[in-house]
Amino acid sequence: MSESIGMPRRELTTPRPRWHVLLVRPESMTFLLLVFGLIGASILSPFFLDVNYILRSFTLTAEMSIVALVLTMVVISGEIDLSPAANMALSACLFAWANDAGLALPLAVVLGLLAGLLMGAINAFMSIRLQLPSIIVTIGTLIFYRGIAQIIAGDSSIRLPESFIGINNVMLLGVPLPVVIFVVAAIILGLVLGTTVIGRQIYQIGTNQKAALHAGINANRIKTGLFLLLGVVSAAAGIMAASRLGSVRYDLVLGGELQMVLMAMLGGTYIFGGRGTILGTFLAAWLLVIVSTGMTVANMLPAIQLTVLGVLLIVAIIATNFIYARTQR
Repeated sequence: MSESIGMPRRELTTPRPRWHVLLVRPESMTFLLLVFGLIGASILSPFFLDVNYILRSFTLTAEMSIVALVLTMVVISGEIDLSPAANMALSACLFAWANDAGLALPLAVVLGLLAGLLMGAINAFMSIRLQLPSIIVTIGTLIFYRGIAQIIAGDSSIRLPESFIGINNVMLLGVPLPVVIFVVAAIILGLVLGTTVIGRQIYQIGTNQKAALHAGINANRIKTGLFLLLGVVSAAAGIMAASRLGSVRYDLVLGGELQMVLMAMLGGTYIFGGRGTILGTFLAAWLLVIVSTGMTVANMLPAIQLTVLGVLLIVAIIATNFIYARTQR
């Protein structure tokens, strides 16, 4: 007998070269698209060769980009939340309404943040405690939160104090403060997700929750924590957006949930959980800024821009599924 009974067979497959592993990573695709986007946008307008112009353009979506980083972790855990944009609007409306009613500015900010925490808790309770599909739950809360925001603000805008307006004009080493906050948040969350025990547990829960439970991981607690974190960060982002705009309306960042999900998916986050990185979402956020600003420079109608973003989302999901299917072979 050429092989003893019970002895393991030799692996016939050889490990893939490192360059091949890097090439098939979704982040690599996002980076290449970012490079091509910059080249195409610079052809449309020479302003895209100006770093300051790009940084200024990024401040228009910095708040949603920050939320998208946390949303990435929620999706990796196997859940999804479509209500952060509505959370941003309601938190900002409550903050502005309370301040307009005479509440001190710091207390109004705290009220807005607590409202975001409560909204995250509602999503967590129904999705985790009641075991309802998070996509259905957050579609419902998306409409609910936006409706309450309209009740509070009505159809008019609530003006903010001059002292609170202009966060996008605050510069730190020549970089707008919202951009700095986004970069710092990406570094912190990237380290948490990639180097800590909690980060590894989030991946394990998203890959196979039953196996994670057998390994002693408290999946419900971690998922609840992620929903709460997303709620607070969404509220903070809503208040940041209010400072940038100088006033608040109930339709603040209306449709922003599409861009947030697109950032995560375009960055390579697997829609069914277990895969994805903060780096991918970071790159995708810059890519969307380039694409959106480029379409604006080209005088494309908002409806066309929305269509392009929708196509990008579909392509991103298909490409991510294809890449992960290939890596499983």
